[in-house]
Amino acid sequence: MPNATPPPKPNLANKPSLGSRLWQGFLMTVGTREFFRIFSPWVKWLIILAVLLLTVGMIWGLVFAPPDYLQGNSYRIIFIHVPAASIALSIYLAMAVLGVIFLVWHIKTANLLAQAIAPLGFLLCVLSLVTGSIWAKPTWGTYWVWDARLTSMLILAFLYAGVMALFAAFEHTPNRGKAAAILSVVGAVNLPIIKYSVNWWNTLHQGATITLTNAPKMSLDMLMPLLLMMLGSYLLVAGLAIYRTNTLILQRDRNKAWVKEYVRRHL
Repeated sequence: MPNATPPPKPNLANKPSLGSRLWQGFLMTVGTREFFRIFSPWVKWLIILAVLLLTVGMIWGLVFAPPDYLQGNSYRIIFIHVPAASIALSIYLAMAVLGVIFLVWHIKTANLLAQAIAPLGFLLCVLSLVTGSIWAKPTWGTYWVWDARLTSMLILAFLYAGVMALFAAFEHTPNRGKAAAILSVVGAVNLPIIKYSVNWWNTLHQGATITLTNAPKMSLDMLMPLLLMMLGSYLLVAGLAIYRTNTLILQRDRNKAWVKEYVRRHL
């Protein structure tokens, strides 16, 4: 009986590691087509839930929440001001993270998502400055002071404007998004200044009302509508960010077969 030839041993040297396989799987889910397919169904539900939360929070905060014992009814502007300021900071932080991802790994979806959320962050930053000024008039006696918190938020608005300008200037060049990503990363140094300015300097702006380490400085019937407004605002921005990103994806990939097929099915 002839000797059986043993099967060849697998070449373990060429077998990709678990980390490599996970990374490749991650890359397969962050392409433009995959992002569009995965997140498109989320938009409708995020918007619906956001509208419900914002409606309940706004009615509760403006109608049923009691007046503040010092500021009276003028404090109610916090139900717009606080969510706007919080999300403006969060969006710029997200842009900085997306900028690093784009610069290091060249993931185009990260660049498109940053481009989509930049105008949202700019509008919310301006809204926080406007509502803060309206709040300041009865509280401080003036609409504007060169307070550290206000000044650093104003700088944030200029950073947002600069990022949007760079996205527009390099839209049709091979380096599209690179300059905007660099400015997003460099400008992130302003975020801790905004966050801790009231602790580092003697400012007029009050400290944080809600923190993870201390009890809230407001009653529950004021805090609950504020939390609803913040959660609803974040969900609304998330829905708008996905919608705007998908729009940019369709524009960018308009000559690809999957976009033509998508357009054909939905016309």
